[in-house]
Amino acid sequence: MTMKRALPLASCLLAAAAQAYILPYWSILREMAERRDNLQLSTLKVEGGFSFHGPGAEEASAALGVPAEGAELSADGAVYLRLPGRCRIEATSPVGGAPSASIFAGGKARSAGGEISALKVAAAEVCAFLAMRSGSEQEGRALIERHLQRIGVDVKETSLARFAGQVVYVLGQAKAEKPQVWIYKESFLPAKVRLSDEQGASWEVRFVDYSSPASGEWFPRTLEVHRGGELLVKFTAHRADARAKLDEKLFQ
Repeated sequence: MTMKRALPLASCLLAAAAQAYILPYWSILREMAERRDNLQLSTLKVEGGFSFHGPGAEEASAALGVPAEGAELSADGAVYLRLPGRCRIEATSPVGGAPSASIFAGGKARSAGGEISALKVAAAEVCAFLAMRSGSEQEGRALIERHLQRIGVDVKETSLARFAGQVVYVLGQAKAEKPQVWIYKESFLPAKVRLSDEQGASWEVRFVDYSSPASGEWFPRTLEVHRGGELLVKFTAHRADARAKLDEKLFQ
């Protein structure tokens, strides 16, 4: 083999080796915590819109008191974060009716107005990953690890995959339907969480696109919730305010 041919081959092998290298899980969780702490967020208000689909549209229709448009329903939406650990995801129909909010605070979930199960699941996962704040990397890592243990993720099993066109770390067993968390390899931001509820239903919360001017690394451009492989709701962020003054009553 000539030197000219050997050099490109060696470069490809080195790139492949770098791509395949997997950090230990504790390093991944530590990086996650550090990246969020570095944003120095205290509050965040994200405004956008919801599109509910299939069974999600039926449930949202009942909760908001407005008819669905066939198998879909659109609603105004907002996500409120008050760090550490207080979150509210709220849907409001543009044609009137009572709002529906899912609140997660102090490690407990509750609903204001009619309950929408997909928003309840989303609020818990958004709070765990995007509304955390800690005094040290070790404390931050421990907070994330405790949450992953609660939802059954085996953090010691780590692999690589691709999601939304990017390489991700996958923590959890590779078997179908087992709880997992997917983390973008470059940014250490959450990409996807897979878990099962007490009734055995399989849920996925997907965090897509942290490069949008609308919300940047503060919050993904798109938040999706799937159940049993079916999309129930998609939230699209339109604008975000990291200086919003949020009344504590929003989280009570």
